[in-house]
Amino acid sequence: MPESTEPTRLTPDLRDAAYRWIADDPDQSAREELQTVLARAMAGDTAAVADLADRMAGPLAFGTAGLRGPVRAGPNGMNTAVVVRTTAGVARWLADSGHAGGTVVIGRDARHGSDGFATAAAEVLSAAGFAVSVLPSPLPTPLLAFAVGHLGAAAGIQITASHNPPDDNGYKLYDHTGVQIVPPADQRIEAAIEASPPARQVLRAGGATTVDVLDAYLAATTTLPRGRTRDVRIAATALHGVGADVLEDALRGAGFTDVHLVDTQREPDPDFPTVAFPNPEEPGATDGLLGLAAEVDADLAIALDPDADRCALGVPGRDGAWRMLRGDDTGVVLGEHVLSGLDHVGGSGSGELIVEEDGTVTESDSPLVATTIVSSSLLGEIARAHGARYAETLTGFKWLARAGEGLVFAYEEALGLCVAPDVVRDKDGISAALVACDVVATLKAEGRTVLDVLDDLAERHGVHATDQVSLRIADLTARAELMTRLRTAPPTELGGVTVTAEDLLPEADVLRLRGDGVRVLLRPSGTEPKLKAYLEVTEQPGGDLAAARSRAAERLDTLRGDLDRVLAESAPAEAP
Repeated sequence: MPESTEPTRLTPDLRDAAYRWIADDPDQSAREELQTVLARAMAGDTAAVADLADRMAGPLAFGTAGLRGPVRAGPNGMNTAVVVRTTAGVARWLADSGHAGGTVVIGRDARHGSDGFATAAAEVLSAAGFAVSVLPSPLPTPLLAFAVGHLGAAAGIQITASHNPPDDNGYKLYDHTGVQIVPPADQRIEAAIEASPPARQVLRAGGATTVDVLDAYLAATTTLPRGRTRDVRIAATALHGVGADVLEDALRGAGFTDVHLVDTQREPDPDFPTVAFPNPEEPGATDGLLGLAAEVDADLAIALDPDADRCALGVPGRDGAWRMLRGDDTGVVLGEHVLSGLDHVGGSGSGELIVEEDGTVTESDSPLVATTIVSSSLLGEIARAHGARYAETLTGFKWLARAGEGLVFAYEEALGLCVAPDVVRDKDGISAALVACDVVATLKAEGRTVLDVLDDLAERHGVHATDQVSLRIADLTARAELMTRLRTAPPTELGGVTVTAEDLLPEADVLRLRGDGVRVLLRPSGTEPKLKAYLEVTEQPGGDLAAARSRAAERLDTLRGDLDRVLAESAPAEAP
């Protein structure tokens, strides 16, 4: 473990920086908060000194995901002053990009500070000459993404921290295409923020108008289910986020009326009192949902994350016990459903012929499906079977949404699903839930289940078993050193097979290792102090699916053990 680098005494530079920030902060409550921390630090409180140093270590970095951080005073936190200066930078970027005076839509979730941050952003943009439209209440992020396209806006801003811990909030930016920004826009915005005056000097004005796009969104999404039956019982949870009412409206509008919501998690609550971590992927987060599903004898369980852009599905096992599906399982089931329902899957005969790596020939005007490099490769096999195009992108929906023309479906293993890119060109948990209900209702009428579909896909395309390994490394320098060591001396054998390394720099800080039926991707997390590894093994059924799954599980265990050993041997001594 490295020795602590936290300051133990208040330096003049730190004190003066805090005084300057307090003087320039337009929010009285935030000024008082930072003054209290500074006073304690000046009195010799070492914990307060460390706290002050952390708050002043900013500015909070603006990246392709915008801002995300703890709600607290100081430049290294989410607060009104930071939002004001950030929005001034966004306004400058929009004007420089030819969108001066255009419409900007602003939405928000129900987290601590969201309402005030949305108001501050609206006031800065109004004063800068933009036509500002504000969504009327805390609403899911997909409605903001929808609104940008629906209103022909120049940009959209959603105040949200998605499924982060309760103390966090964030600022997510969409460009005029309704897609999250990508480089170099983030660097240009960050430079514009840095050049902005102190928050107290940034002009702010009223004039924003309220716009309601909910009915238009529901009209566009409730027609997505194409099956003839609606006989399905649904258990659902919003995990204390903003998705419950919209989800219920969408389901009922599409004809799915047998809906049961987890009552204790229905209303928005920024403290997320019934879950340790408001993320459907986290152990225990969906216990209440699965309990309700068993109690009401549901056919499908649906968990939205707090801003409702992610969707997790739960199903009853053949033994009657409920379980949540992995993101890859949900992705391939919905991908198969979307492709099988297209009236015209193959090309028109007028497109350019494209020869895939495996020799498969498609046409440039055939439908496109996409997933990320860390997701299961099974979607590619499904696409080829349908004569569709397939793309793998870097992680994040900002890349998936830009995968190419003709995109009809995209997903990422972290529960992000885009089932209607022409409606919302981003992950959308509401529309994904609608399509999932359509799938389950249709299967139920046939006497089949989602597990049967997964069996069918494995029989046709092979077993694709996936897993993740995370190594927590709080020291960013140590984490970078570990990646350097892995690149310099990558393993040559994993899971009992020879593997070759492919470095994806400079496009992405990713090292890919591939061998016969084995794939591993290693990358530093962009949001957590971790090095993440994504594992996949493939196994052909050979007429015995159960045996193939057993072999795949054993190979995955071996691969995981080998990777643990490699990471332990390569990790710097100071890594925890």
